[in-house]
Amino acid sequence: MRVMSRCAFLLLGLLPCGAGAAQRLPSVRERLAARVAQAPATGVGLYYRSLTHPDSLLLDANVRFHAASTMKLPVLIQVFRDADAGLLRLDDSLTVHVVFPSLVDASPFDVDKADDSDSTLYGRVGRPASVRDLLELMITRSSNLATNILIERVGAGRAQGSARALGAWSIQVLRGVEDGKAYRAGLNNTTTARDLGVLLAAIAQNRAASPASCREMLRILEAQEFNEGIPVGLPPGTRVAHKTGWIGEVVYHDAAVVYRSSGGSYVLVVLTGGIKQDSVAHNLVADLSRLVYGADSP
Repeated sequence: MRVMSRCAFLLLGLLPCGAGAAQRLPSVRERLAARVAQAPATGVGLYYRSLTHPDSLLLDANVRFHAASTMKLPVLIQVFRDADAGLLRLDDSLTVHVVFPSLVDASPFDVDKADDSDSTLYGRVGRPASVRDLLELMITRSSNLATNILIERVGAGRAQGSARALGAWSIQVLRGVEDGKAYRAGLNNTTTARDLGVLLAAIAQNRAASPASCREMLRILEAQEFNEGIPVGLPPGTRVAHKTGWIGEVVYHDAAVVYRSSGGSYVLVVLTGGIKQDSVAHNLVADLSRLVYGADSP
């Protein structure tokens, strides 16, 4: 994972377009940069893109981070693309199991219930679970076990290939989660804020898969149960479809499509590295979300 120190925090791009943007975005850029400078982070990447008008704002959006559970977004897309192509059905059953081969040498490792944010699937080991149920658990509860079962079905390389074909040109999807041997060897899933933002925009604009599949992906993302980041910075009741990812004291991320009640929508991705306290990372992402929401307008 390559992240920047706070003193090296740089604005990589600002592309203000449309009515009022020339006044609106430079102001919020300064406020976003000031808020990031206050954070005890080794790096922060932010990607904002309006889906209503041509505004976008990038803060270190091409800096690479460990993807943590945000890598489940490319897996989600691949499963639905395979369903569209008739390679699988969402009602197909896959056997629940906890042992998987390491990317390093194919030696077995267990997905540990104690390290998983969802425990329910472990009660079904040895029994079938539908692809649909596994998708829901992978996204809404960030189930590591569901993720590895799905990656085993569709392939990490294929998920990476589809993501890159959609424009997430630098995302790296090498493996499932909890492969400790691969982690120690530096063989990790990585992403940038821009990569995730491009994928979310593709889903929101019905380009990631068929329109019906994209609508279903958004529905699943809207059912996310971990809402400590971007949603906290939004007015209550705001519709938000998002995926979080975290590794304690390493990274905390949130990537979202936000739908304003007054009309219009935008993509916001915030990636953070090196913040020791979860609450501090959550507050940073929420504050950045609040600033962006206040600057975005249909």
